[in-house]
Amino acid sequence: MKTLIKGGFVIDPKSGKNGLLDIIIDKGKITEIGNDLEFTTGDIVDVTGKYIIPGLVDAHCHLREPGFEYKEDIETGTQSAAVGGFTSIACMPNTNPVIDNESVVKNIINRAKQDGFVNVYPIGAITKGQAGEELSEIGELKFAGAVAISDDGKPVKKASIMKKALQYASMFDITVISHCEDLDLVEDGFMNEGYQSTIMGLKGIPSAAEEVMVARDLILAEYTNAPIHIAHVSTELSVDLVRNAKKRGVKVTCETCPHYFVLTEEACEGFNTLAKVNPPLRTGKDVNAIIEGLRDGTIDIIATDHAPHHIDEKNVEFAAAANGMVGFETALPLAITYLLKSNVLTLEQIVEKMCINPSRILGLNKGSLEVGKAADITIIDIDEDVTVDVNKFKSKSKNSPFDGYKLKGAVYYTIVNGKFVVREKVLL
Repeated sequence: MKTLIKGGFVIDPKSGKNGLLDIIIDKGKITEIGNDLEFTTGDIVDVTGKYIIPGLVDAHCHLREPGFEYKEDIETGTQSAAVGGFTSIACMPNTNPVIDNESVVKNIINRAKQDGFVNVYPIGAITKGQAGEELSEIGELKFAGAVAISDDGKPVKKASIMKKALQYASMFDITVISHCEDLDLVEDGFMNEGYQSTIMGLKGIPSAAEEVMVARDLILAEYTNAPIHIAHVSTELSVDLVRNAKKRGVKVTCETCPHYFVLTEEACEGFNTLAKVNPPLRTGKDVNAIIEGLRDGTIDIIATDHAPHHIDEKNVEFAAAANGMVGFETALPLAITYLLKSNVLTLEQIVEKMCINPSRILGLNKGSLEVGKAADITIIDIDEDVTVDVNKFKSKSKNSPFDGYKLKGAVYYTIVNGKFVVREKVLL
């Protein structure tokens, strides 16, 4: 059935379409965009007062399947993504088995076609088993359907292995995503090293544990003249290092996550394990630097790092708790509340960082509203009040420190390949 979306304000910096426009969808694709479009039969959806943006694209999430389905699986993870306004997501390889070969990549793609509510793109491992010793078959991963390679969850400890990964990946035109963490500096730390860790009596993780690896990988990217993407940037110096590398012409892009521009290490007070993430929450100075990096374009992407964990893995002492928080269903309201409503970014810039740039960096034909392209569309009300309630999350896991937060921005419709998966805020 044809669908007419009318009355909404279109925001799409890539195609340059901005304003009150109608959109017609037919056979899964956008067929017309314009004013007062003729429409005789089909589904008419009036979205007056709302914004029509390209479907959100998440370049960094964890679906936990295969191997850890008790935390999340492809079905529940993609339901959570859809409710959050995401139409395409890229899932990290730290599964069991690790996504380091053709069969696991194809299995995830097939499972997502069968059970998924949104488009799912696997990210392959840089090294076999994420052991850091031997490169995965990068070409095999690419041709099987992987959109990037990363050992996320673990750093690539050996510089020689990372150098070879950059060289091979550039031959196959596939993005390398680096998890920057020097484990020798992390030692047995549990949260950011500083005043908060001291008063809590916990071993800290120095910001240098991230920064020295960011510096190393930027040097390697410059030396090999190969592109690199730095995951979950969290410190002031990391932002400065990327900013300066870009000025030198290094082919670097980077991302941050909502928790790094909203929360500080103080969220860990009371040994709150829901605020335990990797890299850890940092200081107010770091948060300000992340916000400035988003503002000046140093940080290209806002990703979720959606990391579901079972309650039993969080309801333990801080030192034993798993790192990570769920993020699909809070990412857009946090961006609207803390960036748009605070005049840090315009809605156009949020679309760039949550739709256009992730699509470009991962080589996806997504992130824009153009005639002839798949109808991946998100429709939002940026002024509607939203109170976070983890018990209503579609994710299997509820590990979010944002429970009870009063935010702005509601997702009303999520359309994937022309099919409504969320309609009037209800998952279909």
